[in-house]
Amino acid sequence: MLESEQEGSMFLSGPELVVFLSLVALCAFLFWRRIGAVLSTVHRSRPDPDFHLRPLGRRLRRFFWEVMLQAKVIRERPLPGLAHAFVFWGFCVFALVTLNHLALAVGLAFLPQAGGFGRFYFRFAAVFAAAVAVSIAGLAIRRFLVRPKWLGPLSPGSGVVALLIFVLMATYLAGFWLPEETAAGRLNWWAHTLALLVFLPVIAHTKHLHLLFSPAAVFLDRGGFSKIPPLVGDEDFGLDTGRDVTRLVSFQAYTCVECGRCTEHCPANLTGKILDPKQVILGARAYLNEHGAQGSEPLLGKHLSIEAAFQCTTCGACEYQCPVGIQHLPIIIGLRRGAVNTGKWEDRYGTDLFLNLERHGNSLGFAHTERERFIQKNGLPVYNGSQEYCLWLGCMGSYDPQGREIVLALAQILRELGITFGVLRKEQCTGDPVRRLGNDLLFQQLAQANLEHIRASGVAKMLSICPHCVRTIGEDWREFGTAPPIEHHSELLARFASRLPGNTANREQVVYHDACYLGRYRGIYNQPRQVIARWGRLIEPPRARQQGFCCGAGGGMMFLGEEKGQRVNRARAEELLATGASAVAAACPFCNTMLRDGLAAASPAPPRLLDIAQIAAAGLSAGSQ
Repeated sequence: MLESEQEGSMFLSGPELVVFLSLVALCAFLFWRRIGAVLSTVHRSRPDPDFHLRPLGRRLRRFFWEVMLQAKVIRERPLPGLAHAFVFWGFCVFALVTLNHLALAVGLAFLPQAGGFGRFYFRFAAVFAAAVAVSIAGLAIRRFLVRPKWLGPLSPGSGVVALLIFVLMATYLAGFWLPEETAAGRLNWWAHTLALLVFLPVIAHTKHLHLLFSPAAVFLDRGGFSKIPPLVGDEDFGLDTGRDVTRLVSFQAYTCVECGRCTEHCPANLTGKILDPKQVILGARAYLNEHGAQGSEPLLGKHLSIEAAFQCTTCGACEYQCPVGIQHLPIIIGLRRGAVNTGKWEDRYGTDLFLNLERHGNSLGFAHTERERFIQKNGLPVYNGSQEYCLWLGCMGSYDPQGREIVLALAQILRELGITFGVLRKEQCTGDPVRRLGNDLLFQQLAQANLEHIRASGVAKMLSICPHCVRTIGEDWREFGTAPPIEHHSELLARFASRLPGNTANREQVVYHDACYLGRYRGIYNQPRQVIARWGRLIEPPRARQQGFCCGAGGGMMFLGEEKGQRVNRARAEELLATGASAVAAACPFCNTMLRDGLAAASPAPPRLLDIAQIAAAGLSAGSQ
């Protein structure tokens, strides 16, 4: 193979050239027939109203990190990830070799081996050919012999693609020892060429389409983690029919590689629910294949389950794990929107939640006077514009007994640090649960009412004990106006940790539970641990930080009935109990409530459950004795 490439001359006979060109045309036609249909479906989908290509810097950094370096693939599954990375890098290296190989057949080779660069490059590619061959063999063994359940049923297409890649690498390496003027060399050249030509239509008609689409999907993301797109106009109800599917949704549907990483980390799926994030994406693909981008059939039905859509805790594990840039949560929440805003979803618990928020302005259904009594009884100052922080209580901090204890602990710390604060006279739910459940009208009403009161109160900076409130105020409210900057109390406590008393004696073991809306959504992992470390000996559960396991409260699930499978909070509580820690720490009132119930159900003598503010406040009390 390489001797002819060295000379750069055409060596195919007339009949062979006809066969070669015919095969190229046929494979190119089969390839484009599928690719063209997919791209047409994407193009005919509705434009994404909130998509902006700028700023390019963030997109280019992510592209370099996740695509070129394959860092995310390797990080989450190191050995299979490294094998995938070598296959990808091998493809990049072989792009030039492949073009030269095809050009050689018609006498247009441009990379002669006789030159210094050509000699180096062909041998450089040989190193990658060996690495790719070993990697693809290992991946095939894993897929067809080890068979992790997350990968799903065996796929003949995967076997064909693995075989073609192995043949391409093997025949390339064989070309170093088989001169093409010999019968064996010529046979090897044709084997390499046929494998290369067949490879194109095969990847276009299988899940391996991601080889072409995933780099673009990573680059063309929505511009934020779990970013929920705005509704546009009075006729936009979310993802209801095929007409509502946007270009990003359809493009990502065809990008899925079916690796099962999202399924492997989904708390709903792991506790026996029918929700499988991978099947949500594949269901969207199946709908588009059957009905097209302008289909009038409901999305929820044959290919997508309404029950599954409303089992999601919006923890973000699927989106965080996906190696090809698919953003599951906007799609799942979009399906919820389509069901709620068109009246297709009927749920007793959901109806009760919506009524509580409409009538009382809080998710727990308490009268507003209960919050006023709590503020007055505990002497919490009312924000008047002179204090540094407006302390946002939220539903849990205002009405839940344990949430109130967290607020009072934080107030004690703020006073000790000399930080002035006040609470609003009026405060309604941020709308987090209804935002995630898809009730856009109610969310808009809550957000606008709160924004109006915050502006009238002259608030400059906000502080909250609830990561859900922080996310909703800081991100979701932007559709209706800009709120003052808000931070979570773990950030403030970590900033002033050096001024908080430490504990040098009787340092008990404390296991920390990462809140999804604090960790994956906000990237805060170290700050709560810094606070805990000053008081006790921090230990980690098996699933922590980016791989942390949800408490089950997010996505409005705290207020819905969890009817099937094991309860998510029970599963997480058992994992925390298994560490043997004498105390469990959290940094979210929703997590606190879910873990309290889960620990009580899992153990007759559960460990203490504390928020990091309570831990820091306990240090103040101990220091004053």
